[in-house]
Amino acid sequence: MTDRLPKLLVDALGAIAAAQEFVAGIPLEGYLADKMRRSAVERQLEILGEACSRMLKLEPATAGAIADLKLAVSLRNRVIHGYDAVDDEVLYFTVVDDLDALKSDLTRLLNARVTASRSTPPST
Repeated sequence: MTDRLPKLLVDALGAIAAAQEFVAGIPLEGYLADKMRRSAVERQLEILGEACSRMLKLEPATAGAIADLKLAVSLRNRVIHGYDAVDDEVLYFTVVDDLDALKSDLTRLLNARVTASRSTPPST
């Protein structure tokens, strides 16, 4: 069986990087005025939340140790199912202020998984 967790971690980290890139250097007012940018950020938060949801299902104990994973899933659900009540200001500040901690935890988990897979001899 292949280890699917690294791909999910890479997907989540890529979504964080993209969302952060989309708001980098953009003031809140500019973000709020740019529907395409807001939509792009929402899409990346959806991807992040879905990858986190899959991680929690795949490896509940490992992924569950990262508190913000469940918050990312909740945010994804809010963006998708509560699309008409999304607070764009909250999303902006989530990307600007809150994703670095999750990025750090996901990176640490990915590095640990890659290191472990390199030290495990292949099965015959």
